[in-house]
Amino acid sequence: MAQSVLRADNVRKIFYVYTDPAGTTVVSSKKQFSLNLWRRRSIYELLALDDISLEVYPNELVALLGPSGCGKSTLLRIFAGLERPTSGRVAFKDQEIKDPDPQRAMVFQSERAVFPWLTVEKNIELGPKLQGVPRAEREERVRRIIELIQLNGFNTAYPATLSGGMLQRVAVGRALINRPEVLLMDEPFGALDAITRNALQDHLIRIWQETRQTIVFVTHDIEEATYLATRIVIMHPRPGRIKGVVPVTLSHPRSRTDSAFVEARRKVADLLGD
Repeated sequence: MAQSVLRADNVRKIFYVYTDPAGTTVVSSKKQFSLNLWRRRSIYELLALDDISLEVYPNELVALLGPSGCGKSTLLRIFAGLERPTSGRVAFKDQEIKDPDPQRAMVFQSERAVFPWLTVEKNIELGPKLQGVPRAEREERVRRIIELIQLNGFNTAYPATLSGGMLQRVAVGRALINRPEVLLMDEPFGALDAITRNALQDHLIRIWQETRQTIVFVTHDIEEATYLATRIVIMHPRPGRIKGVVPVTLSHPRSRTDSAFVEARRKVADLLGD
């Protein structure tokens, strides 16, 4: 079997929840000790992830599926290097993950990822520009990415003039232009209407097939996971644990009305509901 791209071994993640003197709830990865700032009696531990072990292999499209609050996004952020596990180990190509890395690009929902004061091409160009990539190369990369995400003709458009689906494609383009090895996607289509969401799922499959990147995709939608993924990791509610892993062997493109798809979806739903 190929060497894993991402690996989690016995990962545990605890958050610390505080109520400050003003009555505001604060959630932190670090325990605060200053009694001048926090009431010790107001501190409690929130176990978000417990005993998570998982390997993700090259060119896979892995869906993390589970209800809200089961730790899907926390695990994704740990893979991105945006959070550190409380215990256990996470690795990218056998190197421990300690910080963010351009080779592991994160795609959030569109409003978190697209700068409203920049045009489509300037949003997409930002990463290489900050990395000092020469202008001619940046422009060529932007041209190719805009073709890939099918936004030709909208190069100079501002986000305020774009639909939600188009904004999400810009967010994906911003991640892809840095040529990451892994694309980490945190419910990127969750806020969109069903028709737009289905169209963007097809766009994502096409991009994945063209780039052959490894994708880890967080969702709470059973049909979305079954439609996209080569493997579905089903997570149990808090504390987040892996309940099971379901391979999806159907070829792409998939039909939502095909009997094999309906049966695959039913198996996932049954395991999720057990």
